Amino acid sequence: MNRKILKIGIMPKPKFQAYTMAIAKGEYKPKHNEPKIWFASMKTLAQVLSDENQALLEIIDKTQPNSIDELAETTGKKSNPLFQSLKTMERYGIVELVKTSKTIRPIVKATDFQIECGLYLGLAN
Repeated sequence: MNRKILKIGIMPKPKFQAYTMAIAKGEYKPKHNEPKIWFASMKTLAQVLSDENQALLEIIDKTQPNSIDELAETTGKKSNPLFQSLKTMERYGIVELVKTSKTIRPIVKATDFQIECGLYLGLAN
């Protein structure tokens, strides 16, 4: 299996807005090793990377399903809630949902996570 590491940052929304504005204005250039994916809180991160979702990622990575229906059959879960969980993880770059003419195929983009958080992460106060 090929490990795919995703670096994640935790930054409260107001601080993240200031961070992105500074980048947009050219006042700050993100360092190459900074997280590319940001969560507003540990609570949000915990919801997206719940034990259930991590188990789902492992199943997708191991079985390489050709469709969400195939994944639903493998997991015993209903397609619609499964799709909603996958859409959420797609927004954070954890999975990719590849649309073909009749199906949507889930592909794992991250299998391991490095999480950065702290009072002074991002722009200096």
